[in-house]
Order: sequence, then C-alpha cells, then structure tokens
Amino acid sequence: MLQKNTYTNKVAAAGVIAVIRAQTPKQALEISEAVIAGGLKGIELTFTVPQADQVIENLTNKYQNTDVVIGAGTVLDPISARLAILAGAQFIVSPSFNIEVAKICNLYQIPYTPGCQTLTEMQTALTAGVDIIKLFPGSVAGPQMVKATLAPLPQLNIMPTGGVSLDNMADWFKAGVIAVGAGSNLLKPAENGDLAGVTVNAQKYAEKLKEIRQN
Repeated sequence: MLQKNTYTNKVAAAGVIAVIRAQTPKQALEISEAVIAGGLKGIELTFTVPQADQVIENLTNKYQNTDVVIGAGTVLDPISARLAILAGAQFIVSPSFNIEVAKICNLYQIPYTPGCQTLTEMQTALTAGVDIIKLFPGSVAGPQMVKATLAPLPQLNIMPTGGVSLDNMADWFKAGVIAVGAGSNLLKPAENGDLAGVTVNAQKYAEKLKEIRQN
C-alpha cells in the first residue's frame, strides 16, 4: 500500500485524534504519552508547542511499528510542514487550506488535513490532493453540516475538530465522519498537571469510540 494511503488509514483507524497543546516540549510529550496510555492511537502535536518538531521525532521514534499515528497540527506554511515531515510526522493538519503546504505534503506522500468550512474551500482542497478535510471549527458547523456536505461530495473524508466531546461523538460519527479531533474536552486535566486525569479521559473516549463502532 502507498505510504499516503497507509497513514490516512491509520488516522481513520485511530478514530479520535488528540490535539496536543502545551507550554513546553516536556509537557507536550507527557500529555501525549498520557493520552496513548489511555488507549487512544492518534496524536496531533501542534506547532504552537516550542520545539514541536523535536517532540514529534521523539514520539515517532517511540511508537514506530505500532498502530499509533503521530501528526503535526497548526502547520501554517510549507517550511513548518517540511520540518514536521522530516521529524517523522505521519499527517499534517492546518487551521485553513494552504496550497503550498498541500504541495509539500504531496511531494513527500504525507496526508494533508486542512481546516475548511465551506463547500468551495473543500472542493479546492480536494482538487489539490487533500485526503481528509478538517471541519473547523466543529462547534460552529455541527454534525448537520457533515450530512449536508456529504450529499454533493460523498467522496469527502471529514474530521471535525473543535467542540467534539464525549456527549456528541456519536452524533458526529452517525453523520458520516471518519475521525474526530479532540482537544480541550479531552485534555482539560492537563491544565492542572493532572496526567492521570488525561489518561482517564482518554480511556473514556476510547471506550466511547469502541461502543460507537460496535453499533
């Protein structure tokens, strides 16, 4: 299987992608490991984290040859994208679509997931070879947006981020998304340094995902 397809499938299989933000590289690494310890398999390490590429390299080395998938988030330009890819990032996420980031991801056969809100943005992204659309902010769009979008564009792979919680996860998957991005609702205990709480939350998300997929 092509590398790009392999990584895209790993994102879909992970189902829940934890969006990691932190003040230091050490915190980012610890939060990521706490999430994985709870049973979630997807990590989006944002480039708002200092030395984000080094954290990505650490994580990809630690979890290589596993079903854990490590990506880079908040990637705004092709230079950051290339840094992340060279560090081992298996997917690239942006808050908005950037054609130059799409090109560098295609060059290295890495899935690109840009934030989009409108059908025009989504069609533009698809034309540029984008594999997964990040519906962002998800809290503004809602699951109904997924249903409405998939009607004219059934080939879309959608991952909402922003506003995803345990309470509405099932609604998103029922609407037709392939994965969800989870940030503050999942990682809130980390604000107080409670890594054990992050692991407990991750377990709840993993259990909810399993329940959704069994129904």
